[in-house]
Amino acid sequence: MAPAKAAGAVAAAAVSLAFLSYLLCSHRSQRREPPEKKKKRRNGRGKDGLIGAIGNTPLIRINSLSDATGCEILGKCEFLNPGGSVKDRVAVKIIEEALGSGKLARGGVVTEGSAGSTAISLATVAPAYGCKCHVVIPDDVAIEKSQILEALGATVERVRPVSITHRDHFVNIARRRATEANELASKSRMDEQTDGIRLEHVNGYHCHGEMLSSSPLRNYKGGFFADQFENLANFRAHYEGTGPEIWEQTGGNIDAFVAAAGTGGTLAGVSRFLQEKSQKVKCFLIDPPGSGLFNKVTRGVMYTKEEAEGRRLKNPFDTVTEGIGINRLTENFKMANLDGAFRGMDLEAVEMSRFLLKNDGLFLGSSSAMNCVGAVRVAQSIGPGHTIVTILCDNGMRHLSKFYNDEYLDQYGLRPQAVGLKFLGINSRTIDQFILDGS
Repeated sequence: MAPAKAAGAVAAAAVSLAFLSYLLCSHRSQRREPPEKKKKRRNGRGKDGLIGAIGNTPLIRINSLSDATGCEILGKCEFLNPGGSVKDRVAVKIIEEALGSGKLARGGVVTEGSAGSTAISLATVAPAYGCKCHVVIPDDVAIEKSQILEALGATVERVRPVSITHRDHFVNIARRRATEANELASKSRMDEQTDGIRLEHVNGYHCHGEMLSSSPLRNYKGGFFADQFENLANFRAHYEGTGPEIWEQTGGNIDAFVAAAGTGGTLAGVSRFLQEKSQKVKCFLIDPPGSGLFNKVTRGVMYTKEEAEGRRLKNPFDTVTEGIGINRLTENFKMANLDGAFRGMDLEAVEMSRFLLKNDGLFLGSSSAMNCVGAVRVAQSIGPGHTIVTILCDNGMRHLSKFYNDEYLDQYGLRPQAVGLKFLGINSRTIDQFILDGS
């Protein structure tokens, strides 16, 4: 296991440092570039810095899955965003809306509780807006994600996984950190006043009580909690961006869309936009083990009373996939328009990742692999001759120590062994065999 972890750390650090260097150069150029030169460049072929490179990702045909199912299975390559994932879109939307509303100021800190990708995206784009990033992350997340965050200059807190109802759940801690940053900023301004006049609140907060001078939050101009699960900027990023891009790239020739959900923002934004364009587009959820969303979509009941978040005595092992699956309804997920759901299994996701790497050269993360499982399930459900789109959220570089580590997978009986797509009931890669099997 040690060599795998070391390789993961080196690779992740190299990628991270490259992103960081680009970020710093972009940020400096934005500050120093004369307005007339910037305007001229915008009218040319170049992108407007790092932020201009986010979105408009390619939509590719996944050849092996398309040939095997008789459907056109297309993947939107969100791993090609500068920060390496679909969450770049969300990070930009959250920060821009917060700056526009006055809830965040340049020199402030954005805080978030994240399993990795959203945090990395926030840390990637925040410097372009003159902000910093403070991340609270579960300590069971792949270590390379923390390493990337630290290389990007974010402050990282790793905490034990607990229920969302617990005050020390990583999301709740991140919310508190934003409040603390606002209180410290307010105290700092109060200390600087000389005329005895009461200062305005900082982002709506007063300072109350003595704050620790050693706090890592003390040097910021207030804080803002990104709140990716409940902040509808997440939904809007995909309703206004990802969805329209898919519609344009397919020329409106799309029969189905499928994706897993964590916050629910991608699935909700894309599904709502596509179904507003055409009612013939069917939208589906693929849900990993341990998540209650499959039951909610198919049965209307998310969980039993014993399974509800807050009633579990400990954080059980549910899935090796990261960033997807949840046992509560978020405000973002509530915006989704869905026609059905499929249950995906961990072993299917693991096998899919190796199959795509071998047959298509696609090195995908765990959620992307699960999305591709979902695409095949949809193809099996609606039959050959249809166009199905899914999201390739991130690549495998952030998953080396767990999802791509056979020793880790052995602990849960998940070492990949399948031949072809037999793990999904497809015994041949030919369309004729697929139809014959009646999968």
